[in-house]
Amino acid sequence: MKLPCVALSALFAASASAFHSARGHEGLSVERGFHDSLSPLRRDDTSCVDPNPQNTLTDRMNNALSSSGPGYVLQLCQNTQYFIEAPILFAAPDQEISTVGYPTGDERGMLVVSGPVANGQGHTTAVDGTCGTCGGVKLRNIQINGTRAGFPPTGGGANIEMGGANSDQLIEYVHSFDPRSWSCLHVAEGGLNCNNVTVQNNDIGPCGSDAFQQWADGISVSCRSAVVRNNLINNPTDGGIVLFGAPGTLVENNTIWVVNHTLLGGINMVDVVPWGGDYTDTIVRNNTIIGGLATDSNSSEASLGANIDDVIIKIGIAIGPQTWFASFFGGNVSSNGTVLDNQLTGAFGYGMAITSAYNFTVQGNTLIGNTSFIGSRGPNCSQSDPTPNPSPFVIDQSNVTATTTQSEFQTIPDGDGLTCIVPPDGGDYWPYGGNPVPDSSTPPTTVPEPSSATSNGGLSGGAKAGIAIGVILGVLAIAITSWYIRKQALARAGGEWQRSRY
Repeated sequence: MKLPCVALSALFAASASAFHSARGHEGLSVERGFHDSLSPLRRDDTSCVDPNPQNTLTDRMNNALSSSGPGYVLQLCQNTQYFIEAPILFAAPDQEISTVGYPTGDERGMLVVSGPVANGQGHTTAVDGTCGTCGGVKLRNIQINGTRAGFPPTGGGANIEMGGANSDQLIEYVHSFDPRSWSCLHVAEGGLNCNNVTVQNNDIGPCGSDAFQQWADGISVSCRSAVVRNNLINNPTDGGIVLFGAPGTLVENNTIWVVNHTLLGGINMVDVVPWGGDYTDTIVRNNTIIGGLATDSNSSEASLGANIDDVIIKIGIAIGPQTWFASFFGGNVSSNGTVLDNQLTGAFGYGMAITSAYNFTVQGNTLIGNTSFIGSRGPNCSQSDPTPNPSPFVIDQSNVTATTTQSEFQTIPDGDGLTCIVPPDGGDYWPYGGNPVPDSSTPPTTVPEPSSATSNGGLSGGAKAGIAIGVILGVLAIAITSWYIRKQALARAGGEWQRSRY
């Protein structure tokens, strides 16, 4: 999510440490290949792009797209990295970038963002599908490593920039992570002319850092009548899914969760720009949002424990600009949206928060498993406004009108700028595994013991990662089993069948 007048950025060093050496920085480009001649791009249906020579790769890929016309398929080789130094640009209707055979796992070809960066600007986008003739283009079954890798923020576009003044685009089975800039995937509004883009079955993240103003979204959508479904969004830091209005958009059956970074908002319906807060016919339903979970050893007699990184989601679902931006947008409101039957589990500041909204319907949203609502006033909270206590469902009725909400909402006197809260610094406040309370018939999730410890008693990085992964498996297994079954069925069906679907 773009905050006013602030360039957002991303940081998640561990996710891309293997590619750290390939990153250009402070005006230095990546190491080039040994070949200087322009080798041909293999373009028959059974072949794929040769990654060598590396110093001509970006030009060869872009030349193939620009010269081949509508319907051209640019295919990556499986298990191959492509170190690109500028965005790969779709150029004609119905073109496609994909991996040979349409795999859905780690064998997908990977574009590695490797162009130079200097003075906070540089190469940030791997694929751009916003050209004026990019209707119907498809980005499928590839991986994109943004290679932020711990460097300072870089101004520029998202890992993936799609949309524009186009219709009927498709992004599916793409793994996008560690963007240098503000989002892992952005579907732009194209002067409010974007229409009907489908974003499905992708695995997104990690995206960004929870350090101040170094956040990044998972999926950012401002295209009218988009469909965002069946995506897994791991460790975003600004918004898991951010809807910039995007009237007519359907967001369903997505899973958003955090591991070792605090997330500002799971699903956000708070932005005034570019649609003036218009969420007419936008529906958010049947999504699962998983907040921070306990990462210490589980106990059959307790429902709460400690979290290594003090991770929470500040707002599970946020509605209305004042929830996020306080008074920055004055009297503007989010209007005419629908939020139904979403599930939240784990640790949050606020499960759902509504301010400055008109004609919303918010019904059937539930807490599942173990939950906790924790946090306190942070350094960026207003000195004059009260900060409401963390709670599952809060609403500021003073600026919410013509809105139907479920009965669990608690009225608060001031709902401005709720992301200013900060999680507790330690303590046993985090739920174990998101499972039901201990006396339930469902047993708690087993948390693996750390494999090693540092000399001062702290856990090693590998141990932290192992524990964090372990505690989310129980909840994720429930939330995404059906998604993976479908995914594997498509993979077994073969690439040609998949290609014929569109």
